[in-house]
Amino acid sequence: MTRTLVITGGHGILGRAALEAARAEDLNVAVIDHAKGQIVPDGVLELGGVDLTDPAAAERAMSAVIERFGRLDALLNIAGGFVWQMVEDPQPAWDRMFALNLTTALNATRAALPHLKRSTDGRIVNVGANAALKSAAGMGAYAASKSGVHRLTESLAEELKSTSVTVNAVLPSILDTEQNRKDMPDADPAKWVQPSDLARVMLFLASPESRAITGALIPVTGRV
Repeated sequence: MTRTLVITGGHGILGRAALEAARAEDLNVAVIDHAKGQIVPDGVLELGGVDLTDPAAAERAMSAVIERFGRLDALLNIAGGFVWQMVEDPQPAWDRMFALNLTTALNATRAALPHLKRSTDGRIVNVGANAALKSAAGMGAYAASKSGVHRLTESLAEELKSTSVTVNAVLPSILDTEQNRKDMPDADPAKWVQPSDLARVMLFLASPESRAITGALIPVTGRV
């Protein structure tokens, strides 16, 4: 049977790279995103307008995946956001960062778990951040929320050791994106991580071949 992979944040740069990698492996793919009406390849289930900060919306999305494909084998929690902000900013973004980066992963995971447990090789792959290992000025809200993703990954991996489901996270440094090039014009993007390279690491962790790995926080930092 063909495995089914769900990608949250599937319309973002990393999400699209993961979609391309999954299609190359002939997987069934569903993309979930807050954005609506995006074009996806034939055969891909596109679930737009989904607010994953709402547990009920996450449940409905996973139910739609099961209705379409009949199974769910792997979940890539890519949905999230970033803000650079000093702690003294008058409009703190801490709640927003936790909602976008941690709550979305938690809700998608909880909604997917009953289906993943029925898979012979269930997989959850989260996106943490290398910057959350030791924060820097202006990174407090983002790093704290991603540190929460790290702890979620570790705790859930322990909770699921008696099942087929493994839980791991990738910790990228800086992705080579158009926006990052604009924001850091003096940096050398050749040292950064290509979204396609990060996607391939995530696809390996989502595969049956990664069954011996769980609870890992895997740096994917390029040459940064």
